[in-house]
Amino acid sequence: VVKVQQHRSFVIADIPWLIAGAAEGAGLGIRFLKHLTRCRLLLHLVDMCPDDGSDPVENAQTIIHELTAFSPTLAERDRWLLLNKTDLLPEQDVAEKVRAVVERLQWRGPVFSISAISQRGTAELCQAIMEHLEQQWALEQEDASLVALELEKREKMQQEARQRIDELREK
Repeated sequence: VVKVQQHRSFVIADIPWLIAGAAEGAGLGIRFLKHLTRCRLLLHLVDMCPDDGSDPVENAQTIIHELTAFSPTLAERDRWLLLNKTDLLPEQDVAEKVRAVVERLQWRGPVFSISAISQRGTAELCQAIMEHLEQQWALEQEDASLVALELEKREKMQQEARQRIDELREK
């Protein structure tokens, strides 16, 4: 639970180690992906300085591919790009590297440059998440059809998840 202020909080779920092939049953991918169907907002955390020297964009594209393969509806969920470990980059290179990743991914949603370990940018991120969720809740209070639409999306994601799992069992 992330507490932004007294009486203002939200629940966040960490889905670590989603690997290539997860939608095909590799690792714990199906179990992790199924949990995502319950989420209103997906935070796509990208390591800007991977220990293994891999390309952050290719790593992000792997996750995007796995989301789409598992559930096209899930892949259409609101997603924000969190570029982590930017504090490990030379300060003069951060803006250019962030711009390059965003451009190569053709990212259209919100982007946050953060450092989880030093907590740089995390308070602003949590505040933005809280405001986004509160805005969604307020819209749903005003228009009950939005609640029905959200329930339909969740049901569709669950159906796609069950279908994917059944396909894998048949293999």
